[in-house]
Amino acid sequence: MKITLLPGDGIGVEIVDAAVEVLDAAAKKFGMTIEYDKQLIGGAAIDATGVPLPEATIASAKTADAVLLGAVGGPKWDNVAPEIRPEKGLLGIRKALGLYCNLRPIKVSRFVAHLSPLKNERVSGTDLLIVRELTGGIYFGAKNEAAPDADGVETASDVEIYTRPEVERIARFAFEAAKKRRGKVTSVDKANVLASSRMWRRIVGEMQAQDYSGIELNNFYVDNCAMQLVLNPGQFDVVLTNNIFGDILSDEASVIAGSIGMLPSASLGDSTGMYEPIHGSAPDIAGQGIANPLGTIYSVAMMLRYSLDQDAAADAIEASIDRVLEKGYRTPDLCGEGLTKVSTSQMGQLIAAELA
Repeated sequence: MKITLLPGDGIGVEIVDAAVEVLDAAAKKFGMTIEYDKQLIGGAAIDATGVPLPEATIASAKTADAVLLGAVGGPKWDNVAPEIRPEKGLLGIRKALGLYCNLRPIKVSRFVAHLSPLKNERVSGTDLLIVRELTGGIYFGAKNEAAPDADGVETASDVEIYTRPEVERIARFAFEAAKKRRGKVTSVDKANVLASSRMWRRIVGEMQAQDYSGIELNNFYVDNCAMQLVLNPGQFDVVLTNNIFGDILSDEASVIAGSIGMLPSASLGDSTGMYEPIHGSAPDIAGQGIANPLGTIYSVAMMLRYSLDQDAAADAIEASIDRVLEKGYRTPDLCGEGLTKVSTSQMGQLIAAELA
């Protein structure tokens, strides 16, 4: 199996290294042979090549069985030209691989539930899956950078655009996911204001009526969904969203879970999948060995499950994480009284040892 590694920027290098140690242990235990190809993306790629997504990175990713990404971006590149910002590398690799579906499981772990800003009675039992459309919408629509209009008033615009096939394929993924879970889809839009959302709601409703009548479908405006995630997150099963709403709601939901450092994500298309933690590059703590690698290690488990057809190895990694946490080991972001503080690399080593 070939895995393209994209450590990226900030803490990306440290968390990917820790995750690879765990993946190597899983490979040894379950008889897998894995070949790694490390490539550049984001700010690191800008520094080395002048662009955030070199052709070599795209070529490697397209021939890989899966891609493992750390994080991109940081203040160092805040003032580069808009067309070569580090985030362009992330958007570009998603587009190049046709990764139209982003999965973000939000499951409240008993080991970090006490860190949630919500009361235990509200957050307890939360187990939802956000299915976010990833290659359409306002992030990829036509853009007009700030410039004076005919009246001399500075103006900028971004176009929100979706096609029927884009909506159908992401909605199908959400409905199929709901079949394997609790049979409920909440579709999120802003149909009272946006034409693209009205089309989105109509198409999703048609699909549910024609092909998924056994799945319960609810339609929420995005502002109401944001509120309901705080008031009663346990009501959600599968949350289906467009690109920009999913970007925002998934970050909100991650905080509800108690720690953004614990949560993985998968970006899937029709071939190669890409896996990454949902947090950013955290340049303020990069190189200090204190970053939490668990989101990346959970992402490796998702990789094994969704791209490499290795469910037993994925289950073993997740069980090993639980055992390490149960023994009281924590990175500094999660550590408290009576717990043992460990570094980024030590956490990876402990989980790898549990696997062995």
